[in-house]
Amino acid sequence: MCRPSATLAVWSSAWLNGAAASDDVLDSLKAWGEAHDVVAGDPGASEAFFLSLAYNRAANPVDLLLALRAQGITTVNLVLPVPGDVRGLGGGGLFTEAALRCGEAIVLPEIAYGLVPEPIAEGLMRWTAYALENEAQLEYFPLGESEHALTDAIRDSAGALQALDVASDRPGVRAELSAHLRAQPKVQWPIGTPGRALRVLQRADEISAILAIAQLDDPGGALSASAVNQRAEALRPLSNAVRIARCAAVNEAVRVFAEQGDRQP
Repeated sequence: MCRPSATLAVWSSAWLNGAAASDDVLDSLKAWGEAHDVVAGDPGASEAFFLSLAYNRAANPVDLLLALRAQGITTVNLVLPVPGDVRGLGGGGLFTEAALRCGEAIVLPEIAYGLVPEPIAEGLMRWTAYALENEAQLEYFPLGESEHALTDAIRDSAGALQALDVASDRPGVRAELSAHLRAQPKVQWPIGTPGRALRVLQRADEISAILAIAQLDDPGGALSASAVNQRAEALRPLSNAVRIARCAAVNEAVRVFAEQGDRQP
């Protein structure tokens, strides 16, 4: 499924560039929890965003939006790190640790800060702001290439599983996929979000559901430890392609909204 960071990245970018109302941003976050609060994970972030440190009283998303505007932010990038791939996080430190733990983050490259969402109670999502250790070197993934890579990864993973003879026929898998997708948060996107970005996000969600079911089905048709490992290796490129495609789609939407903001008088 898509991520809270993707939702905030696109919607806050639309708001910062005059393409969405603040109430729409707040409503979009409700897909991930009825309540959201915001704290600082270090003194630098506390000063930059006028936020309390994590052990003090939390701010709310409106405070965060106003702080982003006060900082002159126009670009809000999505990063979906995994162990072994921490590109775009600006090195180590508290931000990288939190982003890896949660598997997602927002990077504000213009000021070298980032935000990480984490559910801390039923219906409550906490966003923690951190200073980056170093300037983030964000890697640009062209949306078209990422979409084609996703298609190629599907074909290659399916072929690898068949070649290994560890693919598993799962009865009722179509109904299971439909149920899985229906159970995911219903995320709306701002008017003006590029159509191709929306298509890639939808495709990534569908493939992510397939991967989730494949993990539930583990080890599938694999009957030995080595076959289990080979099955996991065959699926890993597809999981990576989903991550990259999501980042490409979200960051393309952010770029489009930023360009629209630049053209406004």
